[in-house]
Amino acid sequence: MAELQATDISIAAAARDDVAPAKSAWRRLEPAVLGSSTIIALLLVWQFLPDIVPMKPGTKLFFAVPSQVAGTLWTMFATGSIWAPLGVSASAFAIGLLLAIVAGLPLGVLLGRSATLNAMFDPFITAFNATPRLVFLPLLMLWFGIGIWSKVAVVFLGALFPLLINTYEGVRNADKLLINVVRSFGAGEWDIARLVVVPNSLPFIIVGLRLAIGRAVLGVVVAEFFGSQDGLGVVMVRAASEFKVDVVFAGLIVFAALSLIMTGVVKLLEDRLTRWRPQHSNAG
Repeated sequence: MAELQATDISIAAAARDDVAPAKSAWRRLEPAVLGSSTIIALLLVWQFLPDIVPMKPGTKLFFAVPSQVAGTLWTMFATGSIWAPLGVSASAFAIGLLLAIVAGLPLGVLLGRSATLNAMFDPFITAFNATPRLVFLPLLMLWFGIGIWSKVAVVFLGALFPLLINTYEGVRNADKLLINVVRSFGAGEWDIARLVVVPNSLPFIIVGLRLAIGRAVLGVVVAEFFGSQDGLGVVMVRAASEFKVDVVFAGLIVFAALSLIMTGVVKLLEDRLTRWRPQHSNAG
């Protein structure tokens, strides 16, 4: 009986040791505070750069400071002139990224679990991933026209490969011992993928998704710069041709904000889905 009580006490002590200590308020707020402080510092440098660094009159004419850009953004949102082009760009971004997720995740799992499929498709994936997406734009415009679907195709191609390749690497790095243990209990391939492979691949998948978001935003911008009639990128191109630098910077900030918001959502998703991992549960 004494040995059983000692065992219970040791197990309880080990459980207490595994419980993550509560983070202090500063540790929780530190990333947001440091990130916000850096952004504010860069904006201040940008604002006062014309007063610090001597600029030629021509250069200063085509340079806009944050206060001008903020005023332009306020006007564009207040008058509603930005909503229609922003809706077109956001739609192309969302549809293309969603299609890339739907196609990239299952294909990455299949290639990671099947040596035969990997041998068949790896040369094509490597070749297409190494090819700049811009070279496909003329063909996509011929096939899909200059509407939204050519932009969706560019976004899809840009976002597909980072997600697919990272998912593949995550599946290949899944715990082989755990897979064998689950298989020994009679689990099939579907159960192995659902219970072991995908959960163990989550860090790789999240990284691939974050890269895919950046590629998707880039795809929207490239497609609208070179082959579109509507969208925020088209507004930026027309503003540049009319030397409206503040409008160009305003569009740039909107695209950057879109990328930042989506990456933040993915980061929250990552924290929620990987909370069960030991390095997350024991993090101070």
